[in-house]
Amino acid sequence: MSENKLALWKEGNIKKKITDFVKNACDESSPGFIPPPERIAAFDNDGTLWAEYPMQMQIFFALDKLKDFINENPEKKDTQPFKAFIEKDLKTILSFPKRDIMTFLSVTHQGRTPEDFQKHVLDWFEEFVHPRFKSSAYNCTYKPQCELLEFLRENGFKTFIVSGSGLNFMRAVAERIYGIPPEQIIGTSGKTKVEYEGTKPVVTRLPELLSYDDREEKVNNIALRIGRVPVFVFGNSDGDLSMMRYAINSERKGIAFLLHHDDDEREAAYDRDFKLSPLKEALDVSEAEGINVVSMKNDWTQIF
Repeated sequence: MSENKLALWKEGNIKKKITDFVKNACDESSPGFIPPPERIAAFDNDGTLWAEYPMQMQIFFALDKLKDFINENPEKKDTQPFKAFIEKDLKTILSFPKRDIMTFLSVTHQGRTPEDFQKHVLDWFEEFVHPRFKSSAYNCTYKPQCELLEFLRENGFKTFIVSGSGLNFMRAVAERIYGIPPEQIIGTSGKTKVEYEGTKPVVTRLPELLSYDDREEKVNNIALRIGRVPVFVFGNSDGDLSMMRYAINSERKGIAFLLHHDDDEREAAYDRDFKLSPLKEALDVSEAEGINVVSMKNDWTQIF
């Protein structure tokens, strides 16, 4: 096993469960040995790898880009959900179902090739300052999680992101931030079409959802895109419960972790009442189903 000591994780039950699981996965003489090809780790992104409070990063991005969309579609400005986003009416935005928000994001991002969209995302990341944390979006990632991703890879695990965020939004920056390449990212995806410039096929985004990667759809997409059941899963909301259960109940008896945002001093404190990413059911069943609850306040020495 790698000598990485997970320095940003406090000594205690959670850290021991992580290191013991990985140690056994690497030990051919252990009943918990997992052959390298089956060492699949799946992480949610928003609220698990980077900050999602008071809104997910992609919503901030959409707010900044909405002006261009409305200039091209002025008839939308007085209709919901566009009106709420234009006015930055957080109360109304938080009342929308998460799927409706992702549909809105898909519409506002229409008409761009994946390459063009990636450039827009990268340009935005260079300029955006998070209103709560007063920091670059690049600095809103959780350092203990980046350390954990590296620790897993050092021990033969292949790390994937399985998130409700937009697939191409995360692909633009995930390799730089987390060391996870585009082909190991699963997310909410929109429909596309292929047109030709001469003999060159060009992929163009359409304003329609293809797959909303949340709850059971995460399991469905893992099966379709990875083809192996993850043995290590990390999430932070009810939307991640299905993939946590997928790991725990697998033939390999995987392990699952649930990040609880309980540190209002260093990050934020929320769970059941956060409409954009509620944590209620998963928290309620965690003890009975063997899901390990990670406390930001008590298990991490540092957050950002």
